[in-house]
Amino acid sequence: MTRLLHRSIGQALPHAASAQGVYITDTEGRQYLDGSGGAAVTSVGHAHPEVLAAMRAQIDNLCYAHTGFFTTDAAEELAEKLVNLAPEPLNHVYLVSGGSEAVEAALKMARQYFVEVGQPQRRHIIARRQSYHGNTIGALATGGNAMRRQQFQPLLPETHHVSPCYAYRDKGNDETPEAYAARLADELEAKILELGADNVMAFVAEPVVGATLGAVAAEADYFKRIRKLCDHYGVLLILDEVMCGMGRTGTMFACEQEGITPDILTIAKGLGGGYQPIGAVMLSSAIYESFAKGSGLFQHGHTYLGHPVAAAAANKVVEIIARPETLTNVNAMGKRLQSGLEAALGASPYVGDIRGRGLFRGIELVADREHKTPFDPARKIHAKVKRQAMARGLISYPMGGTIDGIYGDHILLAPPYTIEPAEIDLLIERITQAIDAAIAE
Repeated sequence: MTRLLHRSIGQALPHAASAQGVYITDTEGRQYLDGSGGAAVTSVGHAHPEVLAAMRAQIDNLCYAHTGFFTTDAAEELAEKLVNLAPEPLNHVYLVSGGSEAVEAALKMARQYFVEVGQPQRRHIIARRQSYHGNTIGALATGGNAMRRQQFQPLLPETHHVSPCYAYRDKGNDETPEAYAARLADELEAKILELGADNVMAFVAEPVVGATLGAVAAEADYFKRIRKLCDHYGVLLILDEVMCGMGRTGTMFACEQEGITPDILTIAKGLGGGYQPIGAVMLSSAIYESFAKGSGLFQHGHTYLGHPVAAAAANKVVEIIARPETLTNVNAMGKRLQSGLEAALGASPYVGDIRGRGLFRGIELVADREHKTPFDPARKIHAKVKRQAMARGLISYPMGGTIDGIYGDHILLAPPYTIEPAEIDLLIERITQAIDAAIAE
């Protein structure tokens, strides 16, 4: 009998014993290809010798020092590294322990900014339906994942949601990508005006929507229109790159491909590559200066923020990702994954869409391809795919509720950036078999 409260009670999970490269091995000696990087966490592979060496060196010197008393070289170096890689004007970093913490801190940062600059009436947060921004109360309220929000709704602070940029389901048959992007921007502007332009604090979005929609990127100039709207109404733009950032989509930051920079950017998951819990908030010079010249502090904090061992691990992970050969491999293997999935599943009557960027790909499953009809949720196709994939030695990330929190199934694939062509081919073979077996159940 386990004494752990697992995510799913009563489920017999294999015991992970070791890992190397793109594989995890359990205590029975069974090997699993990590096709989703866990939850899109593993970026530079398991047991990378350079990361392990960096962590050991830090542990030998210092394991912990509270940031109320000390800074550390590891934390300072990580912040410098991130700022040097990020687009202007993101030039300061606040370190935390994970993605939910990063989003929670970003929301508080946005609120304090407006207090500092004399606009305390700004309080409204606008985000998108079918988004996910974390499981803490503020982050959960901001997210639009209906299934995750449902039972906690009475606890959630007021937030507002507009449509996602989800072309497969929502773009009209005769609508151009540009017209679709314009329509969505108009919807956001209408919501801002409805709430009162001087009352809106921030708009929050994932540049490529992760587990809730399954690697859905924006259409046309959507984010340029959003950036322009936020500037016009004085609203802060917060981009959540917890899942899609740090090289996952083929550039260090996903927003680079949209040609914009947010006021606040959240990162985690691939930042530490799974070696230690870590996340970060990157903020613009304007926000930093409002704190520095105002109250002189950011009124927020966690015990483990800026943890030196986590920072040392992330330092090395970021260094590896920033090497030209790493992102070159992400893009090459991403193209191989997309084309391989299209060849294996493109004609399947049960695959509606195959999408994504870099090594961040989603497969949307349907009962009827022509009409995009989802499977009956009672069939739990996503859960069956996960089970069938595990039985074949593949870790994938299937989810249900793709369309509205209830209907729709998709599979997220996000393997480590070090994956090789033969392993991509094996991933495609195993996920194809798992989908066929799940639908046949």
